[in-house]
Amino acid sequence: MPVDHDAVLSWYAAVRRDLPWRRTRDPYRILVSEVMLQQTQVARVVPYYEAFLERFPDELALGDAPTADVLRLWSGLGYNRRALALQACARAVARDGWPADAEGLRALPGIGPYTAAAVASFAFGEHVAAVDTNVRRVIERVDREHRTTAPLFARAAALLPAGRAADWNQAMMELGATICTARSPSCDDCPVATCRSRGLPLPVAPSSSPRHSRPAPRFEETDRFVRGRIVAALAADEELPTGIGEDRVERALAGLERDGLVVREGAAVRLP
Repeated sequence: MPVDHDAVLSWYAAVRRDLPWRRTRDPYRILVSEVMLQQTQVARVVPYYEAFLERFPDELALGDAPTADVLRLWSGLGYNRRALALQACARAVARDGWPADAEGLRALPGIGPYTAAAVASFAFGEHVAAVDTNVRRVIERVDREHRTTAPLFARAAALLPAGRAADWNQAMMELGATICTARSPSCDDCPVATCRSRGLPLPVAPSSSPRHSRPAPRFEETDRFVRGRIVAALAADEELPTGIGEDRVERALAGLERDGLVVREGAAVRLP
């Protein structure tokens, strides 16, 4: 299915959100934004992003910082292991310099295909498609076809307009985030006139989930909730949380210690 690149890029130029990481080509600042945006909404990320860069303005500052300080600033954003991976990346880059393409970026600690492609495209201008959940959804609806990973990436690469990879990647992400949303797509506002799913429900994606799966637990019932409470308490120099069960706290502490997010010294617990 052909796509009118000019229509999509013109739409993006007219409506794009003014996000701080879109005003820079600094690979460090772009990497910070991409790591923070993993599984976290834009509105929550913006204040953390700005505060983080004020305290750690470049890879040297982040790499040299005590890990406890990094976790204190990250606390509340969630998925705290991202902070450790980001600091490990900063130390690698401070030591060896920035890889200038997606393949080299993939070698950095904790960097996956999407993040590598995003940084390579936005910071270094590499002609590479950055495929996140939003982009996947847009492509699948435009073509009305679900694809496995390799064919999807090939299709995304084929859609790239010459010399405009960075703008195109941003436009596709913006389209998925604001128009072609998961639950309520605004088809009448979409710049892709040739979309095969316009005004029609998208077929259900193949699922590997068990047919009779249990409902997901409430967030407050998960280990991730307890882990977050523990890190937040330590970041604020407070006592460990109580009233949520000693077994849950102990299990969360064991996981946090295994992941390098806390240090246990006898009965004492602290950030690394």
